[in-house]
Amino acid sequence: MQQEINNCLNVLKKGGIILYPTDTVWGIGCDATNYEAVERIYQLKKRADNKSMICLVKDFKMLNQYIEDIPEVTYDIIKYAVTPTTIIYDRPLHVAENLIADDNSIAIRVVRDGFVGQLIKKFKKPIVSTSANLSGKATPNNFQEINKKILEGVGYVVELGQKGNSNKPSSIIKITTTGSVTVIRK
Repeated sequence: MQQEINNCLNVLKKGGIILYPTDTVWGIGCDATNYEAVERIYQLKKRADNKSMICLVKDFKMLNQYIEDIPEVTYDIIKYAVTPTTIIYDRPLHVAENLIADDNSIAIRVVRDGFVGQLIKKFKKPIVSTSANLSGKATPNNFQEINKKILEGVGYVVELGQKGNSNKPSSIIKITTTGSVTVIRK
């Protein structure tokens, strides 16, 4: 696993794109603070740049570096969630502008363990995570279903987890700075 992390770090640090197994589905990722890298993902997926993408962070400490004001309820939701849960926050900080939605929000998931958790810990910055599909197409259930254009368009393909099916996409919740909670996807 360490060699896979090192290979990903080399690509991420140069502004490249990786294809990697997340804590949910296969994802396309890059440095979430690098505008040009984020733009390359939009182009690769043929995705409208007004459709924002998810960022992954390692822990609450990292989350606090990228959100101006985290509502208190957030900590309990993340702590007690039994499945991966992405939260949409208002007023992000220090991320690429093209990751921020028109309403000045961003979707971030705290990843606990596994390959992606170790990768983020070593990278020390958030990583973009968007499903490994072309815009408008179904999310692949496994590595074998990933479109050839995606495979050819990334700088590195992680070799771990290529057998078996992916998990389902994360739940998505929007939490406003006032603490209002809305479930977007269960």
